[in-house]
Formats: sequence, C-alpha cells, structure tokens
Amino acid sequence: MADNVGNSDARPDIDLEQTLAEGEAGCGQTGIGIPLGHPGGHTGGHPAGVPMERQRHGGARSVGFRPGGGPAALAYQERTGIKAPRIIAWEITRSCNLSCAHCRAAAEFGHYPGELSLDEIKATIDDIVTISNPIIILTGGEPLMRPDIWDIVDYAHEKGAMPVIGTNATLITEAIAEKMAEHGIPRISVSIDFPTAEEHDAFRGQPGAFDAAIAGIKMAKAHGVGVQINMTVTTLNHTKVEAVHDLAVDLGIDAFHIFMLVPTGRGSDLLDKELPPEEYERVLTWAYERQKTSPLHFKPTDSPHYYRIIRQLAKAEGKKVTREEYGLDAMTRGCLGGITFCFISHTGDIQPCGYFDMQLGNVKKQPLSEIWTESTVFNDLRDYSKLKGKCGRCEYKAVCGGCRARALAVTGDYMEAEPYCAYEPPAGAVCEPSEG
Repeated sequence: MADNVGNSDARPDIDLEQTLAEGEAGCGQTGIGIPLGHPGGHTGGHPAGVPMERQRHGGARSVGFRPGGGPAALAYQERTGIKAPRIIAWEITRSCNLSCAHCRAAAEFGHYPGELSLDEIKATIDDIVTISNPIIILTGGEPLMRPDIWDIVDYAHEKGAMPVIGTNATLITEAIAEKMAEHGIPRISVSIDFPTAEEHDAFRGQPGAFDAAIAGIKMAKAHGVGVQINMTVTTLNHTKVEAVHDLAVDLGIDAFHIFMLVPTGRGSDLLDKELPPEEYERVLTWAYERQKTSPLHFKPTDSPHYYRIIRQLAKAEGKKVTREEYGLDAMTRGCLGGITFCFISHTGDIQPCGYFDMQLGNVKKQPLSEIWTESTVFNDLRDYSKLKGKCGRCEYKAVCGGCRARALAVTGDYMEAEPYCAYEPPAGAVCEPSEG
C-alpha cells in the first residue's frame, strides 16, 4: 500500500501540529482559520524516538519552522480575512508498489496519465508561497516512486515551505534514508495497521510489506529522520490498537496517529468493516486514557468528535481542558479541510482533503491561491453556522465540526451531520469554546 493513499495515508499527519495551535473561532462564528492537528510543529527538539514529557517534541519546529507564520501568510490574512493554508497534502504521483484494501486513491503500480510535471509542480509552489509557507506533505501513491522527488523537495525548501513525506516505507534503502536526511526531510509517516506481518501483509496486498516497512523505519531513524506511525482502525483491527501502539513504542517512534476509515476510493469496499459510532467512541476513549501514560504523541485523525470526547471525559474527572493541562488537545479542532488544510491530486485537482470527493478547481487552469480564496465550498466549510442537523445545534461544533468528507460520502451534502457520531446534543445546548 502507499502510505499516502489510504485513509491514514492520503492525509498522513506528520507530527508537526503544535505550531498550528493558535486561536479558534467561537461557536456560530465564521471560522476562517481554526488551527488543528494537521502537521504543525513543536518547540524544542530531540533525536528521533526519544521519549519526552506529555506532548512529544520534534519535527519541523525543531529546526525553527512555523507553518503559515511567514510574512506572506500574515499579509494574506490581513488582506482577505482568511487564514492561509498551513498544511497541503500533495499527491505527487498515484503510482504505488502496493495495493491496500483501504486506499483512498485506489492506486496501483504503473503510469497515470496527466500527472503534474516538475515544471507544473514548481509553478504551483511559486503560487503557494505568495500566500503561505506551509508544510507540504508529499504523498501518493507512493511518492518515492516519483524519480524527481528530490528536485521537488529541494524546490519546496528553496521557496520557504517545509516538505515531509508519507510513505509505505517498503522502498526505503540505506541510500534513500541518507537522501531524506541530506534533503532536509524532518519526518516521514508510515502506516502500520496490524502488529504482525501476516495480518499487515494481507491488508496491504503484498507479502513482505510488514518486514520491509519495519526495516525502512529503522533505516530512516538511523539517519536522524523522525518517524510517525499511522493506523487505520476498522472492525478488522480495532482490538489491536494497543498492540500496534506498543510496537511503535518498541521501535522508538515519535508519534502514533489513529485514523478512522472514510469510505472513499477502495475504502468504500470496506463499508461493512467500518466501526459503528459506539465503537468509534470506545477507541477514542481508549486514546484519551492511553495518551496519559504513553511516551508517544497521539493524534486521532478523521475523528473530529475526539475533541468533544476529551472535554466530556475531562469534565467527568473534574478538569477543564486548558492549554496548561492538555497542551495541543486544548487548542486544536476536529476538521481543518478548507480551513488551514487542502489536498492537491496527482493531476492538480484541489479538494478540501483527500477523502472529500469534490474537485474545486485545478492548478493547471487556476492558481491554488485563487481557489483557496474564492471557492464557495471552502468558504462554506469556514462558516460553522452553516452546519446542518445535530452538528449545527451541537455545543461542541467549534471544537469538532464533524467529518465533512463522511457527510458528503454518506448523505451527498458536505454540511450535513457527521454520520458516525454517537452523540446527541441536548436541546438548548450552549456552545463550548475551545482554549486558545
């Protein structure tokens, strides 16, 4: 599987979140730039894999990078009232050496026509940096299959962005790991969905994928590249989350991100394997409890209701979710698609995220900066007063917002209620603002 095409791959959250944690819009306000846990950064730094206190450190911030904090982004916000994109997931190729069951892109080995050329990618980067200095997640497919990936990495650095890589790690050799370090890749994300080779290989559609991924992880770490493990949780593996977490600890990984399946691409074939809402709650409750003692940084992804759950559980413990007590979790929001995050496909189509099956423009025809500013869909997503159903009346909508891609996939309306949330807001609920 390509680590960057499945649900935990199309948006591989490189653990760089902390720099995104600034303020959040209040309930019912037009939220135009609420920072969440998509790749941000942490103060300080440490060698990859060394356990730290509560909020793990490392990634882009450790080399002084603050996504979306440069003068172009500040000038753009001042000019438009809209936050610039801080994280862009870019599918630089759809070609992949694996064939994973949950792949958003349904990627396969081989050439895909219409992929952006190197010159087109450079021109798009030139446009992006007129409004932001984002983290750019190079994803796919398997991005290491693109022969000019290091030219893309170098150009992104040259223009002031921060490239990171989402990879299945099976193609990482000592030479590739050395190149990652030489070309300034602070972190890679790698999807591991089962704790054993037999199970993982069956899910990834390739014998030997597990052992190759583990070897690639170890080589990257040996060259000082940070590593994050992503796990897509379904009914096939929801009882194995603790075991995959422990594997990540044993490997000395920096971060552990659990992803909830979004039924798009090949993932739509796993609809019967998607967790029911009550089981989502159980897994996210586990994450809340486990991160209290884990040496890893946690980030549940495609799970916006996690930010409701932590407030409910904290209240039951007599606590308030504050920056001092809960760090990043107090300052982040569930869904950032169209708010500070977007996705570029291999052919240049722009989407709020990799799972949001609606193309809002194409960089071959219109600059991303214009699409980001002018798209009706992007502007809808920034206005929480437009949320419908129980999401619209939920007191947690400012910190959750529901998964808009799931709403689109299941109901056909991206502003409808999150279909996999078990919570029913009480009548007359008062909105809970986030810390920040």
